[in-house]
Amino acid sequence: MPRPILHEVQIHPAVRDKIASHGARVVQEVQAAVDANEIVVVGMRMNPHPRRARKLLDAAGLAYQYLEYGSYLSQYRRRLPLKLWTGWTTFPLVFVKGVFIGGADDLARLIANGDLGGKR
Repeated sequence: MPRPILHEVQIHPAVRDKIASHGARVVQEVQAAVDANEIVVVGMRMNPHPRRARKLLDAAGLAYQYLEYGSYLSQYRRRLPLKLWTGWTTFPLVFVKGVFIGGADDLARLIANGDLGGKR
């Protein structure tokens, strides 16, 4: 399921490195957590949806790693690369067994169906 993104030939060589490295540290931090944990929830303070995802996992007795990046009032620039990386524009970002599964509603649906899928 490819999504439309600019092809490299449509990006001027002078800005390619800037685009490639933008937010690399925060993306690498999340990738490391995804590699090290069965379930990872990436969220932000003041947003009820990451809290809901964590409550769903707690109620199901599932262990997870939670990463928090600011709030509505801070750290937008740290969150933006995560949105660009996943193509998902809202929080939380939920990963199960190395697979991005969506947000809190998607997690609730998978828990209700008994299918947290994903491949390792």
